[in-house]
Amino acid sequence: MPVSGDHLVVNEIFYSVQGESTHAGRPCAFVRLTACNLRCNYCDTEYAFYEGRRMTVAEVVEQVEGYHCPLVEITGGEPLLQEGVYQLCAALLEADLQVMIETSGAADVSRLDPRVIKIMDLKCPGSGEAGRNLWSNLRHLTARDEVKFVISDRADYEWTSAVIAEHALEQRVNALLLSPAFGRIDSASLAAWMLEDRLPARLQLQMHKYIWPPNARGV
Repeated sequence: MPVSGDHLVVNEIFYSVQGESTHAGRPCAFVRLTACNLRCNYCDTEYAFYEGRRMTVAEVVEQVEGYHCPLVEITGGEPLLQEGVYQLCAALLEADLQVMIETSGAADVSRLDPRVIKIMDLKCPGSGEAGRNLWSNLRHLTARDEVKFVISDRADYEWTSAVIAEHALEQRVNALLLSPAFGRIDSASLAAWMLEDRLPARLQLQMHKYIWPPNARGV
């Protein structure tokens, strides 16, 4: 997928309700970029692996601004695989928008503008991709960023608890988010574990999957 720094391969751009993070419930413009280097076994956006069209950064920004929404999230796939994402972030920030980026823990975040809110999805063992986490990324997290863990089972929860404690993550970031893998684990069980352990984290449900059909696109 060779593209220059002022072009991107875009899967979709849409306006919806933010379904995750501490910004859940807010209107948000989404830019979903094409391609991912991971294959999490619960992935709900496999269509973004290959589908997309080439757009200039200026074209993307123009469409986003047309929604007149102050919050924008860049997602994927894995958005940091495309060089043009940095120019896109700069242009959206220049437009005075609040910019979030959802990225796996496997992509280097060190080049991101610190004004961009990073939502880092550290991969638990249940994803099949925990071995791809780039642990040096933790050094680049700030008090405005958030870390998400998708929990498939009790083993994932125990792994997550250990990672939070080992890296003192609650002191590094704005929020720690534990999200039950949709359809795999009862959210009540995850809530009970968190309450029992007094884990310094938030239970996160994917709001958009309860508002619209779980496999709906563009929401």
